[in-house]
Amino acid sequence: MTKFSLIALALGFTVLAVPADAQPTPAQRQACEQDAYRLCQDAIPDEQRVRQCLVRNMRRLTPACRTAFHSKRRR
Repeated sequence: MTKFSLIALALGFTVLAVPADAQPTPAQRQACEQDAYRLCQDAIPDEQRVRQCLVRNMRRLTPACRTAFHSKRRR
């Protein structure tokens, strides 16, 4: 599996950690992809570690990724 595939898998399943009926959209996953590469490279491909890393770095996330996290928490 390529590194890109592992990132997509990590972001697709747990970055936003939402219930099955409220899965993140592809746009929301894409919003955090570069932040995961930039801030959490050591955590890849561990989905839980990537999500935890992004949460720890919430202030450093791009506005789009931060919005994706906040929009999922409201549901």
